[in-house]
Amino acid sequence: MKLIGTGSALPTKQVTNDDLSRFLDTSDEWIYPRTGIRSRHVITTEELEDLAARAVQDALAMAGLSAGDIDLCICSNVINEWVTPGLSCVIAYKTGMHCPGIDINCGCPGFVYGMDIIDKYFRCGSVKNVVMVAAEEPTRMTAWTDRSTCVLFGDGAAAAVFTEGDAFKGSKLSAKPDPTKIWEYHLMEPTPYIDKEERDIPMQMKGRDVFKYAVTACLSDIGDLLARTGHTKDDIAYFIIHQANQRIIDAIRERLGVPQERFPSNIIDHGNSSSASCLILLDECNRKGMFKKGDLLMFSGFGAGLQSGAALLEW
Repeated sequence: MKLIGTGSALPTKQVTNDDLSRFLDTSDEWIYPRTGIRSRHVITTEELEDLAARAVQDALAMAGLSAGDIDLCICSNVINEWVTPGLSCVIAYKTGMHCPGIDINCGCPGFVYGMDIIDKYFRCGSVKNVVMVAAEEPTRMTAWTDRSTCVLFGDGAAAAVFTEGDAFKGSKLSAKPDPTKIWEYHLMEPTPYIDKEERDIPMQMKGRDVFKYAVTACLSDIGDLLARTGHTKDDIAYFIIHQANQRIIDAIRERLGVPQERFPSNIIDHGNSSSASCLILLDECNRKGMFKKGDLLMFSGFGAGLQSGAALLEW
């Protein structure tokens, strides 16, 4: 497959670190050195599915395709207001697509996992055009009294259109299953037979453990994928890394020994938008004209599960 269009959409409300300091015991001086974040986009009046629809429409326009040309829609999402139908169906309804939809919840590496799935469909010869959309609202998951988590996240959506081609060079998915590092519980409507304690708990995260996992898993995935495809780090034009924490990104870059200009970043004014982060960054770089034909892009995501993955794509 090959990528022929990208799009993204962000909420209009931008919340700065100074805004957060008005109701949290925190400050820009505390947040920025630890995360690299100065502000983030937060949904207020918007609906997540509307942001996703805008991203899809922009990606289709760039690709020169219509909604009716799409054979499959893969949607990566962790949390949204719809229990059923899946968010992929809601987005398809809003954009006029009449194709099957598949929802995945792979956390922050969702874009990489989605590309891996889509690649299999193309290899089977069962699709010609596919939309991948990542729509995330992680600001709904955190307790806004917990300065250790709520300062990290921002909302947004992005989409990519793939068609037949030979630009996707490979992917590597990995996991170290452990639901105790990043997790959240929602209290569901009880049945008459529930006889156990149930709690409603916002997102919990063991930051140091996640930091170590992210750096180790990212370097391992990228190293394995480079070896498998016969490339070296010097062949990669840009590393599109999940925007979780600037210190994580810097640690990965330093251990790879790659110049900073090959590690684009937007975390400073976006925060962590879960699986949408890589795709939002991809669209913004694309629309700035940063990529040229033949450039190799290395994607890497890591997060809850714990899951990680890397993918290699030729522009």
